[in-house]
Amino acid sequence: MIVGAYAEYGIAKVNQLAKMSNAEYSAAPVDDLVKLPDGLSFEDAATIRAGADTAWKALFTEGELEAGQTVLIHAAAGGVGQFAVQLAKWKGAHVIGIASTSNLSFVKSLGADQVIDYTTTAFEEVVKEVDLLIVDAVGGDTENRSMAVLKQGGILVALTQPPSQENAQKHGITAKFNTKFPTYANLQTVAQLIADGAIRAEIDSIFPLSQANKALEKSEAKHGRGRILLRINP
Repeated sequence: MIVGAYAEYGIAKVNQLAKMSNAEYSAAPVDDLVKLPDGLSFEDAATIRAGADTAWKALFTEGELEAGQTVLIHAAAGGVGQFAVQLAKWKGAHVIGIASTSNLSFVKSLGADQVIDYTTTAFEEVVKEVDLLIVDAVGGDTENRSMAVLKQGGILVALTQPPSQENAQKHGITAKFNTKFPTYANLQTVAQLIADGAIRAEIDSIFPLSQANKALEKSEAKHGRGRILLRINP
């Protein structure tokens, strides 16, 4: 039993690497594998790669988040955002989650201290002086608006594309692209947190491998809640 390779489930993610990984078997270096903890299902284990591990990297490896700091998380109901909210609360941070109307209660249930409906409210009008970190899974204009609510010396971690260093310099902040890989210890910790129920994995839907195209379409729509998985066996 392993975490980090597609033994039982694959993860549908919108990029070329994920499209190539939608297969029954995948090779991985032994150092990238972590033993499945007791109590962790294959389904929940499949949510870790490109989900919980990405959130961990953004918050702690790139963002250096500490207890007592404030973090603003875009797409807080998404596959990465749901874990970012929970992990930030686990660390002891004050969490502000951005989500659509239909996902406000869900994000609140994850532990967010404040939830903002982006369909009705411009977050920059109600959020000021974020202490350290914004996890941006949206990009574009959202990134530019996000920089303006960070304190001087704050950190923005972009998940979709390298952020503008020119704009970051203007605002006196640090902007990073989340490119680092989780360590073995990181993966162990995340897997155990899920197995223990300290954080939970929300699964939006599970498609058979034969419907990988439909899984990708759902992911590309960017309106799901949680992770989208592929089931190898019928």
